[in-house]
Amino acid sequence: MAQKDLSGKVVVITGASSGFGKGLARRLAKEGCSLVLAARRKNLLEELAQECRTLGVRALALETDVSDLGAVANLASVALAEFGQIDVWVNNAGVGAIGRFEDIPLEEQAKVIETNLLGTLYGSSHAYRQFQKQASGILINIASELGRESVPYYAAYTASKHGVVGLCDALRQEVRQAGLEDIHVCAIMPTAHDTPFFDHVANYSGHQVEPPTPLHDPEKRGRSNRGRSARSRRREHRRMGWDYQDRHEALASKCSRCGNGLDDAQDPDGRPTGIQYFRRGQQPN
Repeated sequence: MAQKDLSGKVVVITGASSGFGKGLARRLAKEGCSLVLAARRKNLLEELAQECRTLGVRALALETDVSDLGAVANLASVALAEFGQIDVWVNNAGVGAIGRFEDIPLEEQAKVIETNLLGTLYGSSHAYRQFQKQASGILINIASELGRESVPYYAAYTASKHGVVGLCDALRQEVRQAGLEDIHVCAIMPTAHDTPFFDHVANYSGHQVEPPTPLHDPEKRGRSNRGRSARSRRREHRRMGWDYQDRHEALASKCSRCGNGLDDAQDPDGRPTGIQYFRRGQQPN
């Protein structure tokens, strides 16, 4: 499938200070994109922005808590003031809390919803309004395989990711009904990757958290998704293990292909993903 040239495109990435967001920023910098990088850890953002600038692209670093409506509004305003447009917006920031529902403080569960779901809602709103003005744009929301499935001890996270997938479903229908052919809404549902997520997760299980296996490397270069044929648009979302390609390179490819009729996430079908959040045989105390 033909791909669009990403050079000069303006891309906003939340949760950009580490893991997948950081890897995606590096990949898009190599493609020649102008970047607006957002996360809570300003020092890490500045280091990443400088790294991207050495590749000859413009990159801004903005300390942003996506659960703060005003902070997300500021992110959009600064991006537009600096670049005059937004071509791609990636809502990637996320947090988690693990344990029995009754054992996790309500405040912690609310924070998961505020960051993962409301943060995505806020970013989607600002991006979509700008896309309507431009009559073009790509919105990419990072959900999870738990956006379709459910597991115990991860209730708030699962609820938040189901909400993200539902948001994408509804917004995509509005886009189609409005006949906005150059605006695309994508939901990505990956399995676990080797990022700081499991180091930072709020753990109320009483046990050491063991991430799902296999745990994929977000920085590892793998087989590219470029050139793959688009699958049926009737399947809006697909879960991703991404054993065969790195997550950020695949998404960079998605950025270039969304404008060519692809609004869903691709991966080989039918592979087991296995979810285990505690050491084998253990349950929360």
